[in-house]
Order: sequence, then structure tokens, then C-alpha cells
Amino acid sequence: MIVPRLIERKRDGGRLEPSEIRELVLAYSAGQIPDYQVAALLMAIYFKGLDRGEMNALMEAMLESGKRLDFSRLPLPRIDKHSTGGVGDKTSLILAPLIASCGVAVPMMSGRGLGHTGGTLDKLESIPGFRTALSLDEAQRQVARIGCAMLSQSDEIVPADRKMYALRDATATVEVIPLIAASIMSKKISESLTGLVLDIKRGSGSFISDLDDELALARAMIDLGASHGCPVVALLTAMDRPLGEACGNALELVEAIDVLRGAGPRDLIEVTEALGVEMLILATVATTPEGAREMMRETIASGRALAKLEEIISAQGGDPRVARDPSRLPRAPHQAPFEAGADGVVQRVDPRTIGYGVIALGGGRRNMEDTIDPSVGFVVKAKPGNRFRKGQPLASIHAQSPKGLELGRSILEEAIVVGPSKVEALPLVSHRVTARGAEELEGGA
Repeated sequence: MIVPRLIERKRDGGRLEPSEIRELVLAYSAGQIPDYQVAALLMAIYFKGLDRGEMNALMEAMLESGKRLDFSRLPLPRIDKHSTGGVGDKTSLILAPLIASCGVAVPMMSGRGLGHTGGTLDKLESIPGFRTALSLDEAQRQVARIGCAMLSQSDEIVPADRKMYALRDATATVEVIPLIAASIMSKKISESLTGLVLDIKRGSGSFISDLDDELALARAMIDLGASHGCPVVALLTAMDRPLGEACGNALELVEAIDVLRGAGPRDLIEVTEALGVEMLILATVATTPEGAREMMRETIASGRALAKLEEIISAQGGDPRVARDPSRLPRAPHQAPFEAGADGVVQRVDPRTIGYGVIALGGGRRNMEDTIDPSVGFVVKAKPGNRFRKGQPLASIHAQSPKGLELGRSILEEAIVVGPSKVEALPLVSHRVTARGAEELEGGA
């Protein structure tokens, strides 16, 4: 295999054969091909794409690069949920303990921050001592024992995707449907799931902002799941503004705990419940959306969901006391409000600006070697269409220094626009996509 010839062919719009993709992916996983050559190929794919056969071959090669979780002896349904990435999107932190406490096994393999979006693993590692790097055996035993594990990819599980995921983030080659689909589904198929729910983000803060492309991504992942006997349901949800209020690792964990206590922002609860409904119905522990919602609400009200979070944290080496006392999480030493400069209606809360702003404050990575400060970020109260008076707080800034507060103000001045007119935001949940097709939900234009 001569890698420059493959790069050249894809650069010029040609097709890679499945055998070539397999050889390249396995060689890259084994350290036999340098990052710079794969980075060049990723950029060629960014511009020229992959057809369905190439995408399938990429996913299969990623799967072959490692081992899979084995739950053949586990009598419970095994359901996971995955988001294509957003700002303030902490639904995984809520759904893993919530759905597990409803009698469903949830082996949740998550990622780190990618581009402007936050990563579930980075949020979990805000918890002192929490360990996401579980071995295959540890993850299998933990799911069998307590019904849930929240883990990262390892050298055992789809290691080729792990390397390529980090390289995509560092080379601005994230927003490619076949790469997104193959990456997500290689991880999910490796979990031996009986069902998967996808949260595909819409709007300015998503990696793919065109509705037709978002639906195409959903269909691609549904097809990849079907080829391995894993039914997939996708919901399209809004990311034209941050989800919830907290944006930043520890801040988002605090907000997720609020929801598990029965509080939290309304938009976050609505999206979480919509995804949870699909998970419970795929697991066949609920038969109707109403029944699934009632099951989740009762589980939260009884305290079982929060207790399951404590159990997960304890099992993975973290301090379980944070579930009852979130003040034990890292807290930025400098905080300040960001106030409306004039009366008016919020026109826009740009999630990309806020997401990159969290990174600028130290809460994300500029390159693969960066260390994250889990305490910094924003809590954004403003939503498009909200009316504010001059001097009212639109958000708060959490930073390591007075200089960080000034940087945070400049970021929010760009991200939050207040004006005189009414605006219409995207519906929180607009479409439901299954193997049978796409359904536009009520109010979901």
C-alpha cells in the first residue's frame, strides 16, 4: 500500500476500495502510518466525501482494529444514546443513570470535546478521582453488576477510531457525514447493543447545519446499525442556542445533577425526556411515550436516579458525595454577571461562539495535548425570544482570573445579541427518524 497514491486518488475524487481502507485503518491503528498522511487523507475526504460502500468499509475496519464488549450472558436489554455534539449538551450525564435505574443496561461509550462542542468524558472527569479509562473486562463486569458504565475508548475498543477522532478534531475535518457516521457507529456496534438512540443536532451550533444533510446522517447511521442487527432511532434536536444554561465541564455536571434531583432548565428536561422515551421503548420496558415519561419522572422523584449516579461514580473511582453536594466539584475562583446593555429581546445566543469561548477560558483543548480546566465556563440564562431590561443578568462568567472575566465578557458580547424584534428559534425536537423513514413532529418545521 502506497498511502500518497490513496491520498491522491481521493483528492481527485476517486474511490477507495474496501480492502485498501481496511489495510490503511489497521496499519494506522498499529502505528505504521504517520498522523500527517492520515491528516492529508482526512482533508481529501472532507472535500470529496465517501460513498456508502467506503463508509461501511471504514466502520468495519475500525471495528476490526479492536475488541468488543460481550454481553451475551446479560439478560437485560442494552441501550445507549449518542449525540452528534453540541454546546451545553449534558443529556448523557442524566440519561445514563436515569435509564439504568429503570432496569435497562446502559454501556455508554462517550467522547471528548470535539471542535467547539463539549465532551461527556471531560465533564465526568470533573469529578475528583473519576476514571473513564475502563478495561473491556472492567466495563463488562460493571454493567453486569450495576447496569451502567460510562467509559472512553481504549486500546482494546475501536482504537483506530480513537486515534482518528483526535486527529479530526486537530485538523478541522469534523463535519463530514461518512466520517461522523462511521466513527459513532463503530463505537456503538462494539458495545453489543440491542438498541441505540441518536441525538442529531440542528442549527448554527451543530457540525451539520443543513436539514437534508442531518436527515442523511441519521439514515446513514440507521443503515449501519441495521447491518449489525442494532435498531436505531434518531431525533433531530435544536442547537441554534446552547441546551440548558450551563456551558463548561463542572458547571454542566452541576446542572445534570439538578435534573436528577427533579429541577433544572425546562429545555434540557424536554430534550432529555424525548431521548429517554425512545431508549425505554427500544428496551421494551415501556410501550408508550406517556408510560416512559411517567417511569422516568417517578424514578427521579423517588431518588433512584440520583442514587444510581452515586453508584456509577463510586464504581469508577470518583467521589460519590458530589451527587448530593455538587459544591465539591471544581469551582472557578472568579465569577461575574454579564448584564443586558439595553432593554430588548434576545435575538441570538450563538452556541459556536460560546463553545469556543469555553475553550478560550481553558475549558477545552486547542490541541490534543492540552489539559482542561474543568471549572471555567458560562451559565447562560438568555434564550432567543426572551425579553430583558437593561442591567438584568443575561449570563454569568466563571474564570480563573480577572483577565479571564474580561475575556468572557468579550465572548458573550459577541455571542448574545439583544434587539427590538421578536424571533423564532428552532423547535427543541423537530424530527424522528427510523428505518421506516423520517417523521416531522408537531411544530417541528
